[in-house]
Amino acid sequence: MQLFYNILFPVFFLLSAPYYFWKLLRRGNWREGFGQRFGGYGELKQKLSGKKVLWLHAVSVGEANLSVQLIEKLRSSLEGWTFVVSTTTTTGMGELARKLPPDVHRVYYPVDWLPFVRRAFRALNPAAIVLVEAEIWPNLFWQARSAGVPIHLVNARLSEKSYRGYRRFGFLFRPLFGALQTAGVHNEADAKRLAELGTESKAIAVTGNMKFDGAFEAEADAVDARALLRKLGVADNAPVLVAGSTFDGEEILLAELLPKWRETFPDLFLVLVPRHFERAGAVLDQLKSTKLKVARRTAMEAAPENPDVLLVDSTGELKSFFAVATVVFMGKSLTAQGGQNPIEPAAAARAIVFGPFMQNFRAVVGELLAAKGAVQVMDETELAGEIPVLLEDLEQREALGAAALGVVLANKGASQRTADWLGQTLRALAK
Repeated sequence: MQLFYNILFPVFFLLSAPYYFWKLLRRGNWREGFGQRFGGYGELKQKLSGKKVLWLHAVSVGEANLSVQLIEKLRSSLEGWTFVVSTTTTTGMGELARKLPPDVHRVYYPVDWLPFVRRAFRALNPAAIVLVEAEIWPNLFWQARSAGVPIHLVNARLSEKSYRGYRRFGFLFRPLFGALQTAGVHNEADAKRLAELGTESKAIAVTGNMKFDGAFEAEADAVDARALLRKLGVADNAPVLVAGSTFDGEEILLAELLPKWRETFPDLFLVLVPRHFERAGAVLDQLKSTKLKVARRTAMEAAPENPDVLLVDSTGELKSFFAVATVVFMGKSLTAQGGQNPIEPAAAARAIVFGPFMQNFRAVVGELLAAKGAVQVMDETELAGEIPVLLEDLEQREALGAAALGVVLANKGASQRTADWLGQTLRALAK
């Protein structure tokens, strides 16, 4: 299987290379760490020589933030270990650069072809690997097995879609899941799915969802969202609709609904925060058809007078805008499938609305809806009707926010449980 994969993968990579490099160009800063994407870690190999290395892999922003939480709690109990965190995206690297101390090394994860992964292993020489959430790369597992390096999985969740995909290609993934030394999962449903995919039951622990803890962590460089809105002429008592982590189609939909909502709430201000900030130019082009006045977060000095919309084309600021929201709409739930994480606005006790497609956060959504801590709409028409209802009813907004916060508080503690469980395992390894 390994031989078959490593014959097919380069073919697939070459065919997809134009798209891969186009994405890098689109996201910007592609030159930074470019060689690392092929396992070239340069002088880092010398810095790590003779060190006991814990290699954590965090695919993007959410996982990067979880790795920061975990490292903060592990450092005191793992004296003598050196931490390296890899990520796949430039946005993930941005979060790591902002939040990790200088003695924690940051690299881009290499393309999963054996020569590149083997090269990365030679440079990092890890004593153990920690995967943050279910990010399964075959050559990483095979190389770890060859080198006798244990792999641990933390904060794992398996959506129905990903579970079906792994089962469909069980001939490839079952041995990989079976190779996990330990696995910490969100809940019993995830534990069951992981066991069915081949992980030994005794290796699985239900540790909870670390994202509930991260929602309360203060941002060292948090922006004053209220002050930014004041600069744009938005009054402190004006209603603010924050659309977080939106996908293509959702920004224009909300912008086209804004004039209708303003018939009843003339001061309503819209904050759009696309999931991928590099889409800002395309979003701005779409909004031109609405004749709304749009300010860009990265060009505040050039903002039009009394804008209708703020387009946040920067990273790491969404939590700050949740704090000033009257109502929050969570993206990737109406025109795209999967949904985005509603935990942060829940921790801010906001009234949350999302569409029907929240599959990637099924458990969290289930708890929020059961507690009456969020509102789910089925389509654009329901969204158009629900937003003014919430804007009008302060009592309902406060009830939704209080219930949402209650769900988050009830789920706190996963980070410490994960750190205690993982730290114990790694200390035993060191003996």
